[in-house]
Amino acid sequence: QVQLVESGGGSVQAGGSLRLSCVASGFSFSMFDMGWFRQAPGKEREFVAVAGRGSISGYEDSVKGRFTISRDDAKNTVYLQMNSLTPDDTAVYFCAAKRFQIGGWSAKPNEYSFWGQGTQVSVSS
Repeated sequence: QVQLVESGGGSVQAGGSLRLSCVASGFSFSMFDMGWFRQAPGKEREFVAVAGRGSISGYEDSVKGRFTISRDDAKNTVYLQMNSLTPDDTAVYFCAAKRFQIGGWSAKPNEYSFWGQGTQVSVSS
């Protein structure tokens, strides 16, 4: 049974930091690209960052330089370190898994097969 379980969300003030974790089980973690997405109220789910195989990573422009994604294949876990948070970062954050394919990582939610339930991040001004 595939499971992705996020944790680490919470409420912080602008300028603060949070570290999200996502523990995966039920599939071959090392064979998958792991992404973080977020969805704010009334908005579509959007790409945040991805940690692909071989330490490849990618970021949405608005989080570059503030967020860092990493993965630990030995622990089947992907992390998202979020610094310098702003109210615009308020959303439910989801981790997702996409089987690795030659050609690079993807920012498209519909290409990810497995999803977690999400964790709320709220940033106040």
